[in-house]
Amino acid sequence: MAISDDLPLMGNLPNAEIPFGLPLVLASGSPRRSQLLSAAGYQFSIDPASDSAECGVCSRETAPELVARYAFRKAEDVARKHAGKMILAADTVASVNGQILGKPSNEQHAAEMLRTLSGKRHSVFTGVCLWSTVDHRCLVEVVQTELEMEPISDQVISDYLETMLWEGKAGAFGYQDGNDWIRIVNGGSESNVVGLPMERLKELLESFEESAEKINL
Repeated sequence: MAISDDLPLMGNLPNAEIPFGLPLVLASGSPRRSQLLSAAGYQFSIDPASDSAECGVCSRETAPELVARYAFRKAEDVARKHAGKMILAADTVASVNGQILGKPSNEQHAAEMLRTLSGKRHSVFTGVCLWSTVDHRCLVEVVQTELEMEPISDQVISDYLETMLWEGKAGAFGYQDGNDWIRIVNGGSESNVVGLPMERLKELLESFEESAEKINL
């Protein structure tokens, strides 16, 4: 099932021309990011960044700082292998009361994350990096979306864990999974929670030629 089927409000995702007409490379193996790009009509290839591009949380690093750094490192890693292309990299985490929640390592870890989020308002941050390998210029942006999770019982958590839908998802949940115990507040971006803020991506592509900065490799 396509993401646009799961989330009707995302049926008309925005898109933009790729600067300089460059081929687009998604530096991510996330099926959700691929689905979002495809639903918006982008043509792209996929070359996931190596695991070494994600090197843990630095001391006192905030969630926005973390996702910006990871997105940049992922783009940098893949850019070295693709001449004359536009690299798109992203990284997403959840954050509650200053605690960063990335992807759960196993089912027990996922349960701990869901208990931490239960009954709380929290944020999802996605770092996005666009990198042109024609002139090695890039843009990095962080998008925040606020969510609120209802108090959920251990039985609800157990039932959700059995679906295995939590695997590979920041905060151990997928907004697109149809759960009625999680909602976006303050009119935030649905696609950002899924893993790629499509509205902001369009704006970044449109402003890339004027706003991108030179990177010294």
